[in-house]
Amino acid sequence: MLRFGILGAGRIGKVHARTIAASGKAKVAYLADALPKAASDLAAEVGATVASVEDIIKAKDVDAILIATPTPFHAEQIEAGSNAGKAVLCEKPVSLSVARIEDCLKTVEKNKTTLMIGFNRRFDPNFASLEKRLRQGVIGTIELATIISRDPAPPPAEYVKSSGGIFRDMMIHDLDLARFLVGEEFVTVNALGAALVDKKIGDEGDCDTAAVQMQTASGKIAVITNSRRAAYGYDQRIEVHGSKGMLRAGNIHNTTVEVATAEGFHEDPILHFFTERYGQAYSNEVLAFIDAVTNGKSVSPSGHDGLQAQKLADAATQSWQTGKPVKVA
Repeated sequence: MLRFGILGAGRIGKVHARTIAASGKAKVAYLADALPKAASDLAAEVGATVASVEDIIKAKDVDAILIATPTPFHAEQIEAGSNAGKAVLCEKPVSLSVARIEDCLKTVEKNKTTLMIGFNRRFDPNFASLEKRLRQGVIGTIELATIISRDPAPPPAEYVKSSGGIFRDMMIHDLDLARFLVGEEFVTVNALGAALVDKKIGDEGDCDTAAVQMQTASGKIAVITNSRRAAYGYDQRIEVHGSKGMLRAGNIHNTTVEVATAEGFHEDPILHFFTERYGQAYSNEVLAFIDAVTNGKSVSPSGHDGLQAQKLADAATQSWQTGKPVKVA
């Protein structure tokens, strides 16, 4: 049974810890958090022991480290886990700096560490099914991918100070998803952005409404739109158009019940936010990691995937700031 040390007992740390504890294939051996009560409460729930980050990483009875700490700690903790011979599952991003990610991945490569980055949307059953059908050639050659992602409400303006901005914080999930679906690297990025939801976000140098166009060397196009506000819930949609047709994955509603009256057709609201919408994706992600480590399989998304998504997020940020398309190496 795989033994985990979890670094971070916040919202995502809790989701992952509960999945591991319920899996029957792994257990949470240790937990660490900057807030002692958060660590002790979650440890009691999943049958783990509270310890320091340093002690967890060097513990001989820990096989894998799950990193759910704030972003500034990720690269350092990945390197420490790698040097200690642990497999690592880290929430995105590895770092807000491409150069720092590249240095971190050198350590991972040198130690031949299993490193998986938490782009959970790849594991959503609907999106994964769509991607599988793309690989099977159901719609022929991919020509155009459209990804829509809108949060129900914006974060506090103070949050953007350390988030890296909408392209690195929010859209990075969609940038990874575009690579996952299209199956090629994007070489040109063109971005637009504005603060239409909260002027304070604009005052902090960020935008809350954004659109990106990207193109691969072969000509395939991806269009991504993001908003920090959607009055109707957490809007998550994908459409991929190809030479033989189109694949689409829509929103998930609270129920599938539809009411038809003289006033028209009515459905229940869509799921409110990411913990509800992507609950199964988070679970599938952790179970895939457990399977890979237990059975010696390669993992995806890898550290390289994390690096490429960050390069695209940087390019989008630069394009928005300069008003010009940006070439991506």
